[in-house]
Amino acid sequence: MRIRLDSVGCRLNLGEIDSLGRTFAAAGHRIVGPGDAVDLVVFNTCAVTQAAGRKSRHVVRQLKRAHPTASFVVTGCYATLEPETTAALDVDLVVDNAGKDDLPRLLAAAGLLRDADPIPAVEASPIAAPEFDRTRAFVKVQDGCENRCTFCIVTVARGQGRSSSQPHVIAELNELVEAGYQEAVLSGVHLGSFGHERGNAKGLQQLVQMILAETDLPRLRLSSLEPWDLDAEFFSLWKEPRLLPHLHLPLQSGCDATLQRMARRTDQKRFSTLMRQARAAIPDVSITTDVIVGFPGETDAEFEDSIAFIEAMNFARLHIFRYSRREGTAAANMPNQVPADVMQARSKRMHALGAELERNFQDLFVGTTQSVLWEQSEPFGLGQRWSGLTGNYLRVVTETSADVDLKNRITDVELIEVLPGAIVASVSDLEQNCCGAELQYYLSILAP
Repeated sequence: MRIRLDSVGCRLNLGEIDSLGRTFAAAGHRIVGPGDAVDLVVFNTCAVTQAAGRKSRHVVRQLKRAHPTASFVVTGCYATLEPETTAALDVDLVVDNAGKDDLPRLLAAAGLLRDADPIPAVEASPIAAPEFDRTRAFVKVQDGCENRCTFCIVTVARGQGRSSSQPHVIAELNELVEAGYQEAVLSGVHLGSFGHERGNAKGLQQLVQMILAETDLPRLRLSSLEPWDLDAEFFSLWKEPRLLPHLHLPLQSGCDATLQRMARRTDQKRFSTLMRQARAAIPDVSITTDVIVGFPGETDAEFEDSIAFIEAMNFARLHIFRYSRREGTAAANMPNQVPADVMQARSKRMHALGAELERNFQDLFVGTTQSVLWEQSEPFGLGQRWSGLTGNYLRVVTETSADVDLKNRITDVELIEVLPGAIVASVSDLEQNCCGAELQYYLSILAP
């Protein structure tokens, strides 16, 4: 069968879709993208905010218009929280999060997944959709959450915390290495709690150690980690250079009073101590964070406290969200909801700070040599522009001739200039792949 898989929302959603795509492809089905003939659509929804729920419904309608004859299956957080509304979108099957890992069997039982049909030789290919043609694999190792952050509906949508078995994770990663992936990103709703439900407080630390010892994965990255799950000992893992120097530590607010209303289990003192420990242990580490502006009860003074602390922490990047009232959360019923125009003004200031912090971090690495995993290219000038990521999550671009293929390669390059959203890498190490005239053209357009 020709199957289109799509997703909105968090990296965990993306990891689930990636995994499902690999499962279907291994069974002989063909994963297709926009514009291709489709027999079955599987869509993974998000419900972290009211806006995310609206977007999920909108995408379902778009996909149904694009593939009117295909069977349609909807899963994910919105489908879990609003099953009747989801079913009313005229879909064939709604699968909640509890059934998502068993999706292939459920599809077969519902008559929506036939045995793989032979694919004509002219169309036969590996996983074909661009969204699955990856150099990095997002691997879900944990699901669910015991935190009770007052703004978050995910605990309701995802249920109690549960972890994959260590042997299962190792086996999946070894399969990815064999398939040619250069990097894997461990993901979870509450990744730092890996193994906690089994009484193992050091579960994630032990899992990382096992991965580094029992796989040949070139690059391992960790997704979002709650700050209260980490200590100084955890950062000793980064003695192994294959564990990439990037930490995403969601703060949400830099004001202690706001953090308390959010039910976040950290404060300025503990968070700043953790930042110092991480930077002392991990050279060139990139520390990024999430920030919510306009949380209920956030006064002008609290916002000023928050933005000052975030500036002092000198993050590499900020992911900024205006508070979105979500029914079913404690925060939705809190008094002193912040007016939309005030949230907008605060968001504008926070974004300006975020741009400054990101530029400052990028500037630190101009003139240095970094290893980059090249992911994708697009036509540019007489050749193509490649884009990739350093280990510490800097977006890097470089230009090459049209016949150079950097896809899924890790190369050392010199970073020479900061552009909006990326750093330009020198093409000098690719001279052997370019003819002289083309190389001079690329060097001329990069020259100051």
